[in-house]
Amino acid sequence: MRPTVRQDTREPLPEGLGQAIRETAGDIAALLRGVPDTTVAVPGSEWTLGEAAAHLALANELMADLAAGRERPYGDGTPQSLAAANEQSLAAYDERRAEPLAAVITEQADAFLDAVARAAADGTIDDTPLDTPLDTPLGPLTRPLLASYLLTHMLGHGYDLARAVKRPHMIDPDRVGLCMPFMSSVMPRVADAAATAGLTARYTVRLRGGTAFGVSLADGAVEVTPEPRDRPDCTILIEPVAFLLIALGRHNPWRAIARGQIVAWGRRPWLAPRFPNLFTAP
Repeated sequence: MRPTVRQDTREPLPEGLGQAIRETAGDIAALLRGVPDTTVAVPGSEWTLGEAAAHLALANELMADLAAGRERPYGDGTPQSLAAANEQSLAAYDERRAEPLAAVITEQADAFLDAVARAAADGTIDDTPLDTPLDTPLGPLTRPLLASYLLTHMLGHGYDLARAVKRPHMIDPDRVGLCMPFMSSVMPRVADAAATAGLTARYTVRLRGGTAFGVSLADGAVEVTPEPRDRPDCTILIEPVAFLLIALGRHNPWRAIARGQIVAWGRRPWLAPRFPNLFTAP
């Protein structure tokens, strides 16, 4: 079910989002605590576990500063600039021990939520709560969208850390649902120009047991709508966890299809395997 937004200062984020941020940060900290060697490799990444955890700590701090209204330039939104910014921040931050990084990850997640609550309570957000866009690494986002971004980012790297320590990950359908406002808002910005060039198509994407949205492409332009498209060329039904992992570049779509996690139909069902390649992971 699509999360609903509460219009008061007691809970200025979509219902359940603040709790999911706290719990995800706690789950990541639990993975890290007691790990004796943070030099182990993260599968599918050039980072060690310590570097990935340090990146998460720094990213949570960045998000908390943004939520508090502080300016924090961090690349220009392109994958190349974000990668360069990541490397620069890691080079300037030498903490790689598991326990201190676990503490920073949870502390900065709390700091983010405190900043959002203060912004609402201080009256900087009026009748339409938290609707002022903030400058973020992926363009202007309101605080609720930034919170959805924070959760998405923690889940992606939390999945990596879980694989590194051979423990279960913390992604579930409810948390994926809370990531969807950010994911759908950012899709036009992360569209791959080469992949979308010359393509005209209308998709409906349905998360099994959850939300559905529409994506239209016309000669490189990408439009995402919060409701399914009328007469789509291709409808994709996908397991929520598989959707997030594929969208974040952690899961092979063909493997998901083979496992029955993706089903497609419509006038042009062959467009389904092409869909993930139309976007770069945010």
